[in-house]
Amino acid sequence: MLTQEDDVEIRALAKRGWTVSAIARHTGRDRKTVAKYLAGNGPAREPVPSCLEPYRVYLEARFVDDPHVRASVLFGELVPLGFDRSYPTLVREIRELGLRPICDCCKAGGVKVTVGLDHEPGEELQLDWLEFSETPWGEKAYVLVGALSHSGRVRAVFADGMTFAHLIEALDGVLRRLGGTAKSWRTDRMATFVYPGSDRLRPEAAAAAKHYGVTVAVCPANRPQRKGVVEKAIDYVTQSWWRAAPVSTPAEAQADLDRWSVAVADRRRRGSSTVGELAAAEPLLALPQLAFPAEHQAERVVADDALVAFEANRYSVPPGHGAQTVTVRARLGDVHLEIYSRAGRRIARHRRAPNGAGQVLRSPEHARLLEQAVLAGFTTTKQCPRKPNRPPGERALAEAARLRGQDPGGVLVDLDQYARIAKIAGAQR
Repeated sequence: MLTQEDDVEIRALAKRGWTVSAIARHTGRDRKTVAKYLAGNGPAREPVPSCLEPYRVYLEARFVDDPHVRASVLFGELVPLGFDRSYPTLVREIRELGLRPICDCCKAGGVKVTVGLDHEPGEELQLDWLEFSETPWGEKAYVLVGALSHSGRVRAVFADGMTFAHLIEALDGVLRRLGGTAKSWRTDRMATFVYPGSDRLRPEAAAAAKHYGVTVAVCPANRPQRKGVVEKAIDYVTQSWWRAAPVSTPAEAQADLDRWSVAVADRRRRGSSTVGELAAAEPLLALPQLAFPAEHQAERVVADDALVAFEANRYSVPPGHGAQTVTVRARLGDVHLEIYSRAGRRIARHRRAPNGAGQVLRSPEHARLLEQAVLAGFTTTKQCPRKPNRPPGERALAEAARLRGQDPGGVLVDLDQYARIAKIAGAQR
């Protein structure tokens, strides 16, 4: 690498008629270097170290963890570590340093022609399910995502399933988090809301819409772009929150999702405003005091300790129902749930604990009965030996003879005894 002064001297000597070899000997430089500079490449500056050099190891490790992690997520992680440059600078440096690995599996070509639709404030709320097949707690998770079409505000609620009761419970949670509802709900042709193969609402879905005072717009078949706001919101929730969410239980996931929705998602820029500011100005309809009274019905098997698992909580039943299948019924808006036997008889009624709270609710009566059952079955009798010699007895041998077609009542002749008798008789002759 030549300095500015070396470059000036080399060019001056060349103008005086010096050969390349003579200039190289005079300056102590390599002949090829001198020839390159005289060819017009000029002096090269020392490259300025990238502002990401102190964080290169961390970024390389994060790309090993997740090659698809978004730069916005990395920016949120680097700022607390001391990164003081802008988000565009981070994106540019990651690209120029080639830190992000190329994923051949995810390459896609083609261009889709779309057009954005204008939505009036408070006019439409788009809804769709997000499904996580792999979770830190080892079970499939379902998330109902709702996005206001005008402002783009996103709220989402975890659910244990996608039945109509789960849908209404999660939907009511989304609406409570939004602070109201838009005049219309736009959804796809989910089987719990419309009849399959049509856009006709089910009676329970129509009753729920009346309960909240809204209309329902069903997307045409095979047209997911018509609800592009919530589709984009699902991608945003998945990539910007779920991939890096430090959660291990459904309850932790819901709490962290609620925090992220306010602290991160609502602060996205939309022109001169933010998503949160636009959403605050949307005229949403007021919500009814209670959720639509849909009813959960779930079959569960009673454990040996007379407890039934439901929504990550456990509820007691009278002892004697162990290993039996029972039905848990919980109506939305009701503070209690009921447990019914297979014959349809109610065997327990409990206060409904919050979903995912991990509580054990055992009534005093059930606890007393369980204690009595345990004590009644308690004994100090020594256990039977595990390796005795117990051949078949007379009764078993008689039954075996009968099964073989023999007469168990006949005379059984001992041949050895007969031989001894015959031997004695011969000796007496």
